[in-house]
Amino acid sequence: MADPARARKMADRIKVIVAKRIERGLRDPRLGFVTITDVKVTGDLQHASVFYTVYGSAEERADSAAALKAATGMLRSEVGKNITARLTPSLEFIADAIPENAALIDDLLREARERDTQVEEQARTAKYAGDEDPYVKPREYADADDDDDDDDGDDDEAEPAVGLHAEVAAEADSEK
Repeated sequence: MADPARARKMADRIKVIVAKRIERGLRDPRLGFVTITDVKVTGDLQHASVFYTVYGSAEERADSAAALKAATGMLRSEVGKNITARLTPSLEFIADAIPENAALIDDLLREARERDTQVEEQARTAKYAGDEDPYVKPREYADADDDDDDDDGDDDEAEPAVGLHAEVAAEADSEK
């Protein structure tokens, strides 16, 4: 197995060679606007996968794929002349899905933005299902200030307490 660095260098060199040859032109009218995006070489340097994209319609992509398949032998001999390896790797052309993936991501981002605006609109017009503040608050007891006309005149005694406060007040009176 070859050194991974050597495989990377060979892949870069094959990418340049194939791209230049396609740029100079293949004598195939089916070939469209082809861009070589990446090349992967196996560890034993025997096989190279060439990834490409084609600008245009689905029909132009299919025609370009057929043209590259037909020109594989000629491109392999061009690679063999320009690399310094004992064996020339076989070439396989694979259509890269970068444009389709990019379009899919754009559609997903657009859909997410639309959903965000819908949620934001719903949040602006939302009303509470119950009370605005659903938490239980401690009871507020009304002060019994209307009992100011005491018969005995003792102002030292406190007002009678209600609820839990009554129990605490009763305990305090029993301690005295």
